[in-house]
Amino acid sequence: MSAMPVQIAPSMMCADLWRLPETMAKLEAVAVDLLHFDLMDAHFVPNMPVGLGLIEALRGHTGIPFDVHLMVENNDFFVDKLAHLGVQQISVHAESATHLDRTLTLIRHAGIKAGVALNPATPLDRLDYVLEHLDFVLIMTVNPGFAGQKLVPAALRKIEDCRAYLEARGADIPIQVDGNVSFQHIPAMVAAGAGCLVCGTSSIFHAGGTLTSNAARTRAGIAQGLAMRPSPQEAP
Repeated sequence: MSAMPVQIAPSMMCADLWRLPETMAKLEAVAVDLLHFDLMDAHFVPNMPVGLGLIEALRGHTGIPFDVHLMVENNDFFVDKLAHLGVQQISVHAESATHLDRTLTLIRHAGIKAGVALNPATPLDRLDYVLEHLDFVLIMTVNPGFAGQKLVPAALRKIEDCRAYLEARGADIPIQVDGNVSFQHIPAMVAAGAGCLVCGTSSIFHAGGTLTSNAARTRAGIAQGLAMRPSPQEAP
């Protein structure tokens, strides 16, 4: 298992929505890699905290790349809108995409990195015939829709299985992990193969610390997890 750099992607639905420009400036100061936006339609998941208008309004306030996680029924509609807003990557759910291959092609044709998100109970073989179109995979470690949920019991095993699945097929792409990415779970998630952590209320926005101290704790957990990864000789 390769020790690829692990990205930090704060989940902006967990930030104080009244102070987003100020928060983004602080996140720039602690050098996070991406800003993660959960774009929901209140149909695929029963929530809708962030809309297209907010993403458009915030785009000019920071140079940090925007990572948009679509939790919607009409993926192609939102991909078309986002293509004009300057986002850098988009993930769509395998469970909601009627024509997944076509949607991923639309994302890439717009010059945007494409990912597929999988709910906790969705098997990895949903990726079999779209791997050529993927820049990353998003493994949901909670059921999508709300922050603050507990980790699904099989989540760590699924991250590990996904890394093995990708390596067996020669797909050198990162695994993004979203859901209860806490200080407690970060080392095990990274050890299992996570390459990008969507961090919310249990890490980067933890109420017990500042963004600076929380970022430091997150990176310490990443370093611990990287040290726990098996070397290529040890990997089964």
